[in-house]
Amino acid sequence: MVRKRSKRNYRNYTLRDGRFVVKHGITKNLDRRLQEMETEGLRFTSMIFDRYPVTEDTARQREQDRVEAYRRGHKGKNPKYNK
Repeated sequence: MVRKRSKRNYRNYTLRDGRFVVKHGITKNLDRRLQEMETEGLRFTSMIFDRYPVTEDTARQREQDRVEAYRRGHKGKNPKYNK
């Protein structure tokens, strides 16, 4: 019996404004998401994304872990654009 492999088409990204992290997130399409954030008026200078795509569950868990790690180092506050 062959096990069906989960689709790996989500990527984690981090938005930075200079050296400050302003958002952690996930997306399927990086170019589309970049344009959406620019039209929403989010202020940032760079977008850093993970090299390899992962499953949706893994991407959501990594995003949650990164936001929690940010909170630990910043007195319980979220990044600027994470709610």
